[in-house]
Amino acid sequence: MIAETLAGIALVKSAVDGIKSAIGTANDIGEIAGHIDNLFLGEQQAQKARNKKAGASQFNVNTVAKETIDAKLAAEKLYEVSVMVDQRFGHGTWQGIVNERARRIQEAKEEARQQQIEQNRKNHELMEIAKTVGISLMALIFVVACITFSIMFASN
Repeated sequence: MIAETLAGIALVKSAVDGIKSAIGTANDIGEIAGHIDNLFLGEQQAQKARNKKAGASQFNVNTVAKETIDAKLAAEKLYEVSVMVDQRFGHGTWQGIVNERARRIQEAKEEARQQQIEQNRKNHELMEIAKTVGISLMALIFVVACITFSIMFASN
């Protein structure tokens, strides 16, 4: 868990360094988009590692302090980048990026949920068809067995 947190924070720091070095000469936001992706990814990894349950070690003061400080550092770096982006590309640019990202994440979640609902519906339909075929097959076997026994007893 600590390794994941460290990887997340390292990714945040390297993304911020990349943004700092490129933002002055960037003509559009696309030139630093990869660094922004890494920033969000690193922050997400740090949060995920912080929220994981790791057993008894999760209660150590050292672990709690490290996770809290890392989360604060990630938030600080995010704020730092937001200021840099807004200064370079105009007020509200960063909030627009954050809002658009959140909208796309929500759309992807909704799409996945709809696909799961559709898959469940198809599975239910298949089960109903299988049940109908099974019942029909059993009924056919019963009818054939009855006819066979009738013929056997009628010929004796």
